[in-house]
Amino acid sequence: MASSPRLWANPPGNSPLPLPSKAMFFTMSQLDEMEFPEMPNLDSINLEQLREYIGSFELENGTTVSQNIDLSKRRPLLIAGELANPYRLCDIMAPDMPLIPVRLENICRTWADNLDSRDIQPGIHHVTIVRSPGWWERSFITMLELPDMKKLVNWLDGPNANTWSPKRLAEGVIRLENDMGLLSPNLEDISWDGVEERITLPIPDANGPSLDMSTIMVPINTRSGCYNSRGRVNRCYHYPQTEFHEKMFRRGSSFKWNQILDYL
Repeated sequence: MASSPRLWANPPGNSPLPLPSKAMFFTMSQLDEMEFPEMPNLDSINLEQLREYIGSFELENGTTVSQNIDLSKRRPLLIAGELANPYRLCDIMAPDMPLIPVRLENICRTWADNLDSRDIQPGIHHVTIVRSPGWWERSFITMLELPDMKKLVNWLDGPNANTWSPKRLAEGVIRLENDMGLLSPNLEDISWDGVEERITLPIPDANGPSLDMSTIMVPINTRSGCYNSRGRVNRCYHYPQTEFHEKMFRRGSSFKWNQILDYL
Protein backbone atom coordinates (compact mmCIF):
# COMPACT_ATOMS: atom_id res chain seq x y z
CA MET A 1 0.00 0.00 0.00
CA ALA A 2 1.31 3.45 -0.94
CA SER A 3 2.35 5.62 2.00
CA SER A 4 4.37 8.70 2.83
CA PRO A 5 8.15 8.14 2.91
CA ARG A 6 8.13 10.17 6.13
CA LEU A 7 6.42 7.21 7.79
CA TRP A 8 9.47 5.06 7.05
CA ALA A 9 11.61 4.31 10.10
CA ASN A 10 14.98 6.06 10.25
CA PRO A 11 16.59 5.49 13.66
CA PRO A 12 20.07 7.07 13.38
CA GLY A 13 21.63 4.62 15.80
CA ASN A 14 20.80 1.69 13.53
CA SER A 15 21.40 3.41 10.20
CA PRO A 16 20.64 2.60 7.42
CA LEU A 17 18.08 0.00 8.53
CA PRO A 18 15.35 -0.64 7.77
CA LEU A 19 15.91 -0.81 4.03
CA PRO A 20 13.10 -1.81 1.64
CA SER A 21 12.29 -5.49 1.34
CA LYS A 22 11.02 -5.12 -2.23
CA ALA A 23 11.20 -2.88 -5.27
CA MET A 24 9.77 0.58 -4.56
CA PHE A 25 9.16 3.91 -6.26
CA PHE A 26 10.06 7.00 -4.23
CA THR A 27 8.59 10.48 -4.47
CA MET A 28 8.69 13.20 -1.83
CA SER A 29 4.98 12.65 -1.13
CA GLN A 30 4.48 8.94 -1.72
CA LEU A 31 6.23 5.59 -1.56
CA ASP A 32 4.86 2.83 -3.82
CA GLU A 33 5.61 -0.87 -3.82
CA MET A 34 6.29 -2.15 -7.33
CA GLU A 35 5.66 -5.42 -9.15
CA PHE A 36 8.61 -7.08 -10.84
CA PRO A 37 8.47 -7.33 -14.63
CA GLU A 38 9.63 -10.45 -16.45
CA MET A 39 13.32 -11.02 -15.82
CA PRO A 40 15.47 -10.79 -18.98
CA ASN A 41 16.59 -14.27 -20.02
CA LEU A 42 20.16 -13.18 -20.72
CA ASP A 43 23.58 -13.60 -19.11
CA SER A 44 24.20 -9.85 -19.17
CA ILE A 45 22.46 -6.67 -20.29
CA ASN A 46 23.63 -3.22 -21.36
CA LEU A 47 22.45 0.19 -20.18
CA GLU A 48 19.59 0.46 -22.67
CA GLN A 49 18.31 -2.98 -21.71
CA LEU A 50 18.55 -2.02 -18.04
CA ARG A 51 16.49 1.11 -18.70
CA GLU A 52 13.89 -1.03 -20.47
CA TYR A 53 13.73 -3.49 -17.57
CA ILE A 54 13.44 -0.79 -14.89
CA GLY A 55 10.91 1.12 -16.95
CA SER A 56 8.64 -1.95 -16.93
CA PHE A 57 8.19 -2.10 -13.14
CA GLU A 58 4.54 -1.48 -12.26
CA LEU A 59 3.44 0.90 -9.50
CA GLU A 60 0.40 0.34 -7.32
CA ASN A 61 -1.75 2.61 -9.52
CA GLY A 62 -1.10 0.40 -12.55
CA THR A 63 1.33 2.74 -14.29
CA THR A 64 4.93 1.81 -15.06
CA VAL A 65 8.15 3.53 -14.07
CA SER A 66 8.69 4.71 -17.65
CA GLN A 67 5.27 6.38 -17.57
CA ASN A 68 6.26 8.34 -14.47
CA ILE A 69 9.85 9.38 -15.21
CA ASP A 70 12.04 9.73 -18.30
CA LEU A 71 14.83 7.18 -18.00
CA SER A 72 16.59 8.14 -21.23
CA LYS A 73 19.02 10.54 -19.52
CA ARG A 74 19.33 8.63 -16.27
CA ARG A 75 22.21 6.38 -15.29
CA PRO A 76 22.45 3.71 -12.57
CA LEU A 77 23.75 4.46 -9.08
CA LEU A 78 24.34 1.76 -6.48
CA ILE A 79 22.52 2.76 -3.28
CA ALA A 80 23.87 0.43 -0.63
CA GLY A 81 23.12 2.32 2.59
CA GLU A 82 21.21 5.43 3.66
CA LEU A 83 20.63 6.47 0.05
CA ALA A 84 18.15 3.57 -0.16
CA ASN A 85 16.27 4.62 2.99
CA PRO A 86 13.07 6.47 1.92
CA TYR A 87 13.00 8.71 5.01
CA ARG A 88 16.56 9.83 4.33
CA LEU A 89 15.76 10.44 0.67
CA CYS A 90 13.12 12.92 1.88
CA ASP A 91 15.76 14.74 3.94
CA ILE A 92 17.94 15.01 0.85
CA MET A 93 14.95 16.15 -1.25
CA ALA A 94 15.73 13.46 -3.79
CA PRO A 95 13.91 13.38 -7.13
CA ASP A 96 11.33 10.76 -8.06
CA MET A 97 13.33 7.54 -8.33
CA PRO A 98 12.96 3.75 -8.40
CA LEU A 99 14.65 1.48 -5.84
CA ILE A 100 15.55 -1.68 -7.75
CA PRO A 101 16.88 -4.86 -6.09
CA VAL A 102 20.23 -6.21 -7.26
CA ARG A 103 22.70 -8.81 -6.09
CA LEU A 104 26.33 -7.97 -5.34
CA GLU A 105 28.90 -10.70 -6.00
CA ASN A 106 32.59 -10.69 -5.02
CA ILE A 107 32.10 -7.28 -3.40
CA CYS A 108 30.37 -6.44 -0.12
CA ARG A 109 28.85 -3.62 1.91
CA THR A 110 30.95 -2.55 4.87
CA TRP A 111 31.27 0.42 7.21
CA ALA A 112 33.33 3.49 6.37
CA ASP A 113 36.00 4.31 8.94
CA ASN A 114 34.91 7.90 9.59
CA LEU A 115 31.83 9.19 11.46
CA ASP A 116 28.98 11.50 10.40
CA SER A 117 27.81 13.41 13.48
CA ARG A 118 24.98 15.44 11.89
CA ASP A 119 22.16 13.43 13.52
CA ILE A 120 23.66 11.72 16.54
CA GLN A 121 26.79 11.79 18.68
CA PRO A 122 29.44 10.55 18.27
CA GLY A 123 28.06 9.87 14.76
CA ILE A 124 27.17 7.11 12.35
CA HIS A 125 29.18 5.17 9.81
CA HIS A 126 27.98 5.21 6.22
CA VAL A 127 28.14 2.17 3.95
CA THR A 128 30.96 1.77 1.44
CA ILE A 129 31.94 -1.09 -0.88
CA VAL A 130 35.03 -3.32 -0.78
CA ARG A 131 36.40 -6.43 -2.47
CA SER A 132 35.17 -9.75 -1.05
CA PRO A 133 35.85 -12.83 -3.23
CA GLY A 134 33.05 -15.39 -3.14
CA TRP A 135 30.63 -13.13 -1.23
CA TRP A 136 27.07 -12.26 -2.27
CA GLU A 137 24.27 -10.10 -0.85
CA ARG A 138 21.25 -8.05 -1.90
CA SER A 139 21.36 -4.31 -2.41
CA PHE A 140 19.68 -1.66 -4.61
CA ILE A 141 20.33 0.52 -7.60
CA THR A 142 18.44 3.58 -8.76
CA MET A 143 18.41 5.66 -11.94
CA LEU A 144 19.31 9.34 -11.74
CA GLU A 145 20.42 12.17 -13.98
CA LEU A 146 23.98 13.25 -13.24
CA PRO A 147 23.16 16.44 -11.23
CA ASP A 148 20.86 14.44 -8.93
CA MET A 149 23.43 11.68 -8.63
CA LYS A 150 26.01 14.25 -7.55
CA LYS A 151 23.52 15.69 -5.04
CA LEU A 152 22.97 12.32 -3.35
CA VAL A 153 26.66 11.42 -3.20
CA ASN A 154 27.54 14.88 -1.89
CA TRP A 155 25.03 14.42 0.93
CA LEU A 156 27.23 11.62 2.29
CA ASP A 157 30.05 14.15 2.67
CA GLY A 158 28.17 16.26 5.19
CA PRO A 159 30.54 18.97 6.46
CA ASN A 160 33.60 17.07 5.19
CA ALA A 161 33.81 17.81 1.48
CA ASN A 162 35.40 15.31 -0.90
CA THR A 163 35.06 12.37 1.48
CA TRP A 164 32.85 10.38 -0.91
CA SER A 165 33.28 9.97 -4.65
CA PRO A 166 31.27 8.14 -7.32
CA LYS A 167 33.46 5.46 -8.89
CA ARG A 168 33.04 2.81 -11.58
CA LEU A 169 34.27 -0.53 -10.29
CA ALA A 170 36.73 -2.72 -12.21
CA GLU A 171 35.85 -5.80 -10.17
CA GLY A 172 32.86 -7.55 -8.70
CA VAL A 173 29.48 -8.27 -10.24
CA ILE A 174 26.17 -6.43 -9.89
CA ARG A 175 23.24 -8.38 -11.30
CA LEU A 176 19.47 -8.06 -11.29
CA GLU A 177 17.77 -9.94 -8.46
CA ASN A 178 14.12 -10.81 -7.81
CA ASP A 179 14.54 -13.23 -4.91
CA MET A 180 14.00 -10.96 -1.93
CA GLY A 181 14.54 -13.91 0.39
CA LEU A 182 18.12 -14.45 -0.78
CA LEU A 183 20.41 -14.98 2.21
CA SER A 184 24.11 -14.19 2.42
CA PRO A 185 26.78 -16.38 4.05
CA ASN A 186 26.93 -16.46 7.84
CA LEU A 187 30.06 -15.59 9.79
CA GLU A 188 30.86 -19.27 10.24
CA ASP A 189 30.85 -19.66 6.44
CA ILE A 190 33.92 -17.41 6.18
CA SER A 191 37.36 -18.88 6.82
CA TRP A 192 40.38 -16.78 7.80
CA ASP A 193 44.00 -17.89 7.53
CA GLY A 194 45.45 -14.70 8.98
CA VAL A 195 45.93 -13.17 5.53
CA GLU A 196 42.84 -13.80 3.42
CA GLU A 197 39.14 -14.40 4.01
CA ARG A 198 37.45 -17.14 1.99
CA ILE A 199 33.76 -17.91 1.59
CA THR A 200 33.28 -21.65 2.02
CA LEU A 201 29.94 -21.77 0.16
CA PRO A 202 29.39 -21.46 -3.61
CA ILE A 203 27.62 -18.38 -4.95
CA PRO A 204 23.97 -19.34 -5.68
CA ASP A 205 22.79 -19.66 -9.26
CA ALA A 206 21.90 -16.34 -10.85
CA ASN A 207 18.27 -15.22 -10.97
CA GLY A 208 18.99 -12.35 -13.35
CA PRO A 209 21.61 -11.03 -15.78
CA SER A 210 24.73 -9.14 -14.78
CA LEU A 211 24.95 -5.41 -15.49
CA ASP A 212 27.61 -3.45 -17.33
CA MET A 213 29.88 -2.31 -14.49
CA SER A 214 31.29 0.51 -16.61
CA THR A 215 27.86 2.20 -16.54
CA ILE A 216 27.19 1.98 -12.77
CA MET A 217 28.39 4.65 -10.37
CA VAL A 218 29.21 3.45 -6.85
CA PRO A 219 29.64 5.87 -3.90
CA ILE A 220 33.00 5.09 -2.29
CA ASN A 221 34.61 6.61 0.80
CA THR A 222 37.89 7.81 -0.69
CA ARG A 223 39.16 9.67 2.37
CA SER A 224 39.54 6.92 4.95
CA GLY A 225 38.25 3.83 3.17
CA CYS A 226 36.68 1.18 5.37
CA TYR A 227 37.34 -0.19 8.82
CA ASN A 228 40.19 -2.70 9.14
CA SER A 229 39.36 -5.25 11.83
CA ARG A 230 42.85 -6.73 12.23
CA GLY A 231 42.99 -7.55 8.54
CA ARG A 232 39.35 -8.56 8.18
CA VAL A 233 36.27 -6.78 6.83
CA ASN A 234 33.23 -6.19 9.05
CA ARG A 235 30.32 -6.74 6.67
CA CYS A 236 27.11 -4.78 7.23
CA TYR A 237 25.20 -8.05 6.85
CA HIS A 238 26.86 -9.42 10.01
CA TYR A 239 27.32 -6.25 12.07
CA PRO A 240 24.50 -3.68 12.25
CA GLN A 241 25.51 -0.06 12.89
CA THR A 242 25.28 -0.01 16.70
CA GLU A 243 26.85 -3.43 17.20
CA PHE A 244 29.71 -2.54 14.87
CA HIS A 245 30.41 0.76 16.60
CA GLU A 246 30.24 -0.62 20.14
CA LYS A 247 32.03 -3.93 19.62
CA MET A 248 34.42 -3.48 16.70
CA PHE A 249 35.20 0.18 16.01
CA ARG A 250 38.51 1.64 17.30
CA ARG A 251 39.93 -1.80 17.92
CA GLY A 252 41.77 -1.79 14.61
CA SER A 253 42.74 0.66 11.87
CA SER A 254 41.52 1.46 8.36
CA PHE A 255 41.91 0.00 4.89
CA LYS A 256 42.65 2.71 2.34
CA TRP A 257 39.99 2.48 -0.34
CA ASN A 258 42.35 1.97 -3.29
CA GLN A 259 43.96 -0.99 -1.50
CA ILE A 260 40.71 -2.91 -1.28
CA LEU A 261 38.96 -2.04 -4.53
CA ASP A 262 39.95 -1.71 -8.18
CA TYR A 263 38.18 0.93 -10.21
CA LEU A 264 38.06 2.09 -13.82
